[in-house]
Amino acid sequence: MTASTKSLESLEHRRLALLDQISALGDFRPGSITATTGRCGNTRCHCHQPGDPGHGPNSRLTFKNHGKTVTESFPTETAKRKAEREIAAFRQWQQLSRELVEVNTKICQRRPVEETLSPQGKNGRGDPGGSPPRSEPLAGSGLPRQAPDDGTGGQRNSLCAGKPGKTRDGGTFSNPG
Repeated sequence: MTASTKSLESLEHRRLALLDQISALGDFRPGSITATTGRCGNTRCHCHQPGDPGHGPNSRLTFKNHGKTVTESFPTETAKRKAEREIAAFRQWQQLSRELVEVNTKICQRRPVEETLSPQGKNGRGDPGGSPPRSEPLAGSGLPRQAPDDGTGGQRNSLCAGKPGKTRDGGTFSNPG
């Protein structure tokens, strides 16, 4: 076993360990928790008195959803602690994901080219089955062939010539053409 093979094996073991850690994370979500203070809309409330610090601090969760910033309030302190655990797990997931990408990059750089090709892929064409080019029609595909365009917009029948034609139920009609 060569040193590069040992190195590759150790990287593969590290990748498996990272994947195990990621799968063990449990619930996680992005966001941050901040404390806000402020005044309410009731002008008779104490928060509107001079020198009063206002209401708060109130904890809020802020995160992005489809490019929009969303803010949620916590109904209880327990809900806030739950969100803190989920955000911490998200940060751990981000770190593990970065490490996983780094390890996979090293694996890709160290893995010999011969191991990555299947026997059919070694012909240099990247076409293991030798299928026909897309410009050729497939024989027996069951699809009707279209006639070449003759400039009539595909209406190559008696309607274009101003001659009478037949309807599906056997009746006739004429097109002034």
